[in-house]
Amino acid sequence: MIQAPPAKPSWPRAIGIGIAVSVLTAIVMVTLLKAGVSPFPKPPSLAFAETLLGRTLPMPVGLLFHTVYVTFWSVVFVRYFPRKNLLTALGLAAVLWVVILVVFFPMVGWGLAGLAIGPKLIPASALPHLLFGLLLWGLDRYFGRHGGP
Repeated sequence: MIQAPPAKPSWPRAIGIGIAVSVLTAIVMVTLLKAGVSPFPKPPSLAFAETLLGRTLPMPVGLLFHTVYVTFWSVVFVRYFPRKNLLTALGLAAVLWVVILVVFFPMVGWGLAGLAIGPKLIPASALPHLLFGLLLWGLDRYFGRHGGP
């Protein structure tokens, strides 16, 4: 007897997981920034939005850019990755971390890997990506496949 492949999570469920991952990672990163622990001069998503639009913007615009970016990649993972395990989620997070180091940081004027600001940006940018991978995997595992509680 041939078994049908498991159904993909619905679009609303995938988007909901993405928004949840976005909000949780934003809370952690904004808290660290406000506490003075973060070495970032400003949130990378805000710096990117300002670079793209060519002007100073308020924090909510940066949070919106963050939400769209994180939700996009979360939906790609939840809906389209054939294997959705912890290793795969962390692999996606690692690829996105490298992208921020070699594309986004230079684009916003922070240099390759953020070295124009300082070497602390390398591990500091790894933390939210690790958190992204863990949250994405956990929320997909909890809500994505079986519908959650």
